[in-house]
Amino acid sequence: MTTRWQLHRAVFVLRRGGIVAYPTEGVYGLGCDPLDPGAVLRLLALKSRPMDKGLILIAADFSRLRPYLDETALDERILRKLRRTWPGPVTWLLPAAPEVPRWLRGRHETIALRVTAHPLAAELCRAWGGALVSTSANPAGRPPARTALGVRRYFGDGVDCVLTGATGGAAAPTEIRDARTGRVLRPANPRRHP
Repeated sequence: MTTRWQLHRAVFVLRRGGIVAYPTEGVYGLGCDPLDPGAVLRLLALKSRPMDKGLILIAADFSRLRPYLDETALDERILRKLRRTWPGPVTWLLPAAPEVPRWLRGRHETIALRVTAHPLAAELCRAWGGALVSTSANPAGRPPARTALGVRRYFGDGVDCVLTGATGGAAAPTEIRDARTGRVLRPANPRRHP
């Protein structure tokens, strides 16, 4: 169970360019300040994740994600999709604002965003005061950690702060959909391969 003190410590770590692990809807996530290139590059190196793939940002409410969006490309049809699924375990690919750095959007013109429904992840975002990077807590090619202990086993002291709590019970990381086409890029329940 995460205490108020642990939450404040996590925010302290984030403000100093650190990496925080926290439970999300399906798995543990790794987060950092999305506008701190040093923190993001350190997180990518920790996971052995290429920058070209891009990253997910989460927030406790839509207003905190707006600075990352090209709002001129958001029509009412797209906004309806977001309202139906947020807060919730659906990550949407949306048109990125022109100033969104490459370390967040990768090689894409879109950015992956989610208003989280996980109480602790949302509380962390509120305490932080904005959006956070949220990428699954695993080295590339390994299954995502589902517990705080799993995070420590993978990364040891490479993660500066781990918030302890239960994941939201989803069987996999959140579904990813393209808001313009409706195409599902990562299903909510991917088939298990032997």
